Amino acid sequence: MAEAETLGALLTWARNELASAGISEASLDARLLVEHVTQTTRLDAVSRPDRPVSDDERDLAQQLINQRIAGKPVHRILGFREFYGLNLKLSEETLEPRPDTETLVELVLDEVRRLGGEDRPWRVLDLGTGTGAIALALLSVLPEARATGADISADALATARANADMNGCGHRFEACLSDWFESVHGRFDIIVSNPPYIREDDWSDLAIEVREHDPRRALVAGQDGLDAYRRLAAEGSAFLAVGGILAVEIGHDQKESVTGLFTEQGFRLRAHGRDLAGHDRALVFGPGNSS
Repeated sequence: MAEAETLGALLTWARNELASAGISEASLDARLLVEHVTQTTRLDAVSRPDRPVSDDERDLAQQLINQRIAGKPVHRILGFREFYGLNLKLSEETLEPRPDTETLVELVLDEVRRLGGEDRPWRVLDLGTGTGAIALALLSVLPEARATGADISADALATARANADMNGCGHRFEACLSDWFESVHGRFDIIVSNPPYIREDDWSDLAIEVREHDPRRALVAGQDGLDAYRRLAAEGSAFLAVGGILAVEIGHDQKESVTGLFTEQGFRLRAHGRDLAGHDRALVFGPGNSS
């Protein structure tokens, strides 16, 4: 049980507890959890390490540290995560946005600038929107854009709507309950998706933080991990505006197979992006006759 009576001592205790349990980012997770419990900042830890800690704060810190040791991801415990400079709420049926997905956002924005610039009234469709992370990141940079976030989960859409409102984009974001394109109408300049791409056989090998806390249907896509891409490739062109682009996140070893699926449906690979680890992570396609 935590016996710390000051902020500095509580941070040290939390860090040691997590490190002893084998948590790889013990220092970061301890800081995030203690800051959350005490409503303090990194500056407070430096300038006021002797700040008193109440019994309630110690008890709550103990509870949250125990949850982290049991395998619950730190941002699931906190209930939010930062993505592309935005603060996003999480819920049970949303994936936790990861930094790798920012590669997809950046790649789309590069194409936007090449195609006409940030100030055009871009129409964006984010399929499998989850928290709304990708759509809202694009709206945060494209001031005249409007986005539709489609998802099969009403819970996810409620979370995305709340995130849009919280980040000042609510008037430019529409939530659509849809199984991929099923209930979507109209054409879009930008179709973007971070679809499920984990193979069935790989599910059991994922970290406990993923297996027990991320929604399975948002991650697993058939025996080869390509089921969602097949549907996106087969149906996407009917929803693309003239000159539009379709961009997807991929697994690190899926560039060739996903590109093949889209080229078979008349698309052409326009650009690809790598994540910070150097892995292929995002692809942008356009019509096969696009320049």
